Formats: sequence, C-alpha cells, structure tokens
Amino acid sequence: MSVRIPRRQFLLGSTMLAAAGALGTLPAFAQQAALRLTFWGGQDRATRTYAVADMFSAETGNSIEGEFIGWDDYWTRLATQVSGGNAPDILQMDYRYIVEYASRNAIAPLDDYLGGTLNLADFDEDQIAGGRVGGKLYGVSLGANSASMIYNATVFEEVGIAPPDLTTTYDDYRAMGEAFASANVRNGIKVLSDASGSDIVFENWLRQRGSALFTAEGKLGFDEASLLEWFKLWADMRAAGIIVSAEDQALSSASAEASMIITNKAATTPINSNELVVYQGLSPDTLGLTSYPLISDGIGGHYRKPSQFFSVSGTSQNPEQAAAFISYFVTNLEAAKVLGVERGSPCSAAVRDAISGDLTLASRLALDYVASLGDLVGALPPSPPPAAGEVSKALGTISQEVAFGVRSSEDAAQAFVTDATSILERSGG
Repeated sequence: MSVRIPRRQFLLGSTMLAAAGALGTLPAFAQQAALRLTFWGGQDRATRTYAVADMFSAETGNSIEGEFIGWDDYWTRLATQVSGGNAPDILQMDYRYIVEYASRNAIAPLDDYLGGTLNLADFDEDQIAGGRVGGKLYGVSLGANSASMIYNATVFEEVGIAPPDLTTTYDDYRAMGEAFASANVRNGIKVLSDASGSDIVFENWLRQRGSALFTAEGKLGFDEASLLEWFKLWADMRAAGIIVSAEDQALSSASAEASMIITNKAATTPINSNELVVYQGLSPDTLGLTSYPLISDGIGGHYRKPSQFFSVSGTSQNPEQAAAFISYFVTNLEAAKVLGVERGSPCSAAVRDAISGDLTLASRLALDYVASLGDLVGALPPSPPPAAGEVSKALGTISQEVAFGVRSSEDAAQAFVTDATSILERSGG
C-alpha cells in the first residue's frame, strides 16, 4: 500500500529552511509543474526526504510531490506506472534493477548534466561507476553501504555469550544456537533468522567460494550442486532449531517493523548497513552490526555498493529540473545534516566531513562498519542482468517451499536453476 503525505507535515523546522536559503545558488528554472518523486522506505526515510524536498522548494520555488511505499510493493507499482506512461520524474532505483530500467529507456542518461546542473565533482568514483550502464550514467548513488548482520547485543548478554563479529563462521552460529536453546530467553528466541531465500546472503556465500550470483554476461554464476549445498546448509540449521521456523520467517517482510529481530524471533538477521538507524529507532535494546558468516577462516564475500540511486524517468518533461533536485539531495551540506546516513555513507567527501560531528551513535556505527570490513571486501560485481529482480523473487519463493517441506532441497535446486536460466534467457541475459 502506498502512502501519500503532505510535505509540510514533515518539516523538521523553519530554521533548516532559513539556513538552506543562505547556501550557494541552484540553477534558475521557470516555474513549472511540480516534480513527482517516488521511493521505497519507511516513515523515518519519508520524514528526512520530504524535509529536504521542502528545502529545495524554498530555495528554487519548484515544488516536489512525493510518494513512498514499502519495498515489497514498490517494484510492482513502479512497473505499472512506467508501462502506463505515468512514471514519476524522479524515482529511487536499486542496483539489481538499474540495467533492466536503463535497457528499456524507462530511465534517462544523465551525462549531459554532469559538471553543470548535476555536480558530482567530489563523489567517490566507485559510486559513480555503480550507476553506469553501458558507459552512461543512469543513477546517482544516494550512499554507500555493504550487506551486514544486525544483532541484538542485549539478547546475547541475556544468553551469556559474545555476539557475532567479523570472524564468526556458520559453524559458530550452530554453537551459538545451542547456547540460545539452553538459555531459552524471550520465549525461545533463535540466534538467527532464515536467510536461505536471500539472494544477497547467497551471493556472499558464493563469493567466498570464488563463484558469483551472475556472470558478467548475465548468466547464472553458480551450478545446481552449489545451490543444493546452500539449501541443505539452511535445512540442517532449521532441523536443529538453530534458525527460526518456516512459519515465523514467513511473517517477516522487507520492513524493519516485521523483521525477525524487531519482533523478537531472532537475535541476528541480515540487513543493509545503512538500515541500522531505522532498526535502532524501533528497538529498546542495544543493536550492533557485523559481517555475514564466514564459511571458514579466510576470504569474505562482501563489497561496497550503492545503497540505492535516484534516477530520472525517461518520460520526464522536466529532466534538468529533476537532475538539479538530485544534485541538491546528494551535495547540499544542510540537506546532508537532515539525511544523515539513513541511505548509507554519503558519496561526497565534503558531505561526509560536514556531518561527521553530528551523527547519532547508530549512524556512527553504520558509517564505521563499512570501513571496518577490511579484507572481507572484494570488487563490486558486474551490473546484474535485467531479470535479476525476478530471479531474486524466485529464490525467495522456492526457498520457502523447501522450508515448509513442499519441496526437497534436491528438487528445489534443480527447479530453480532451470527456471532462473529460462528467466535470464527470456530477458536476453
């Protein structure tokens, strides 16, 4: 369900608007129809985003009409808007979908505005590269992050064991799970949620083995035997009571509020590092971040990626105005103080410097986590193929069938590889 809320409801204070008006100048535009903006996220992200939209409007006289929606419904709604010729001017874009939308001309290249309306002069080069498709810039990174495990430090203290860290392995989680079972705190909370259907966790596991989720040519980067081993890994932990039950995991969603850690079903669950700010705001306990589990001592499977992008619709009637808003959003220093690191570590060096002294503890932890990964971080993988999002959904569905006993691990591995290969071939991958 989408949520439309008047922007003025989200103002964080008139002093911010006054300060924004005193900052540098933006390109002057003739008064035009309001730009439409859509993004996925929760209430905290909406509050910050609409406040910056109001600051931009106060400085330029051009209004932004926004809409936000949860991740689970965002892509269905956006696809409907694009196919119906009613796409918003500015839309939030994800790394796994950017190739698909660029290849369909659903989003526009922004190169003509670089160095002028769109100022990315001090942006991290890897974050600019992450938004390129076929050599053209289709998305501006809103922050850098890395995959992470969020853990409830308070629960681990109640159990009487140390929380996971950068050296924790899958076998270590088994031992932790046994300690959790013995302690039986919080109505039998488990040490770990079920991540068997997460393409991001699976990709990390594959990268540790020297493999990949997708090849540079847009094919599957793993074989059936690898997927079977993956499903069996989680099936064994499920059978041993190490992870949450299939019934509990099915109640989880992409929203923090419905996650296993906030509902007290699991003490550890995968998130993107920038999301710690939201999770900590929902929990009375002390939360922390660490890396994904290691298969064994040695190489990790992490990489630093754009948390999300802003892109301009291929049908926008005001693309330069939209580019000006994006530039303001990622480089204006007062806007940065409102946005913090909720969407990840800022890509502009000047912005990072401007906000570094004003961060909350959760924001500082999220920022420091990405820098702490060291040798666990490898190269950013190639841009995913156009159907990556469809493949991701298919993995989530079939893993749930395994969890509920509808399919065996063997049947699921074979069926998924067949179906995913067909999906990629249909999309030209």
